[in-house]
Amino acid sequence: MGKLFSIGEVLIDFIPLQKGVALKDVFSFERAPGGAPANVATAVAKYGQKAAMLSKLGNDAFGDFLVEQLVEAGVEMDKVYRTGEANTALAFVSLKENGERDFSFYRNPSADLLLSAEEIEPAWFRAGDILHFCSVDLVESPMKQAHKKAIAAVSATDGLVSFDPNVRLPLWEDPEDCRKAILEFLPTADIVKVSDEELNFITGIKEEANAIQSLFVGNVKAVVYTKGAAGADLFLKDEKIESRGYPVKPVDTTGAGDAFMGGFLYQLLELKANPANLEEVLRGNQTEILRFANASGALTTTGKGAISALPTKGEVEELIGK
Repeated sequence: MGKLFSIGEVLIDFIPLQKGVALKDVFSFERAPGGAPANVATAVAKYGQKAAMLSKLGNDAFGDFLVEQLVEAGVEMDKVYRTGEANTALAFVSLKENGERDFSFYRNPSADLLLSAEEIEPAWFRAGDILHFCSVDLVESPMKQAHKKAIAAVSATDGLVSFDPNVRLPLWEDPEDCRKAILEFLPTADIVKVSDEELNFITGIKEEANAIQSLFVGNVKAVVYTKGAAGADLFLKDEKIESRGYPVKPVDTTGAGDAFMGGFLYQLLELKANPANLEEVLRGNQTEILRFANASGALTTTGKGAISALPTKGEVEELIGK
């Protein structure tokens, strides 16, 4: 059985105790473990498959907290290094009344950006593994080079590569730098997840169908197009598969897309997907895969934080009526 490796940021989300208040007016927060790659890894581990993080944390209390929380959730943290050169990343979140959020990040740089290519060991990866990454840690840094080495190593061992751009423009000096980084890494992925809010920014194409098709470059075999509460569409090069979301009352949408992707990749590990059989696996199990992923994402919005709000496998199955 394969394992999920998530590479990128592990950080603390500071969630406000007040909704509908600008970040400058929030007077109290609660801490929650987060970081998109970490959220995905935790979902996969929580649902019952093996998951490991590839990252770096500061030698600080926040780093200690994150290691404890992810280990408790079942994520392997032995490939997460510690450093005294930078602090663990922090993100302060402001929640609107509908659960949508704004972010303010503290990392200049943070410890995760210091993970180097030399610290990635190709021997870690086996056939059937999946490597998942996002764009937040693709800024010019040692971590960008670590991504390239990990992607090459997983691809060489017949593993799958999954990419969720997860656009966070406040972390980039120039939005065009973000777009260029996404387009640079896009061809290296077998699976690309993009949200309806990101599609036009990434592709520069207004017409949805043409924008989706433009993502099929390089190794890309499947595009997952998420539409929030409306569900998600799965695109193969010659097929569109639609799915509906599950109606819930959202409290905090932080991590919903990551929970969706965690549910999606968990299913692929269960089904022993690899680059050769990916399209066949998706066609043959499309309904079950998308139902599980949609339910995972929906349930996560009913609690605060990302990792803290992830549902159990039983709760996901109860929502989809299994």
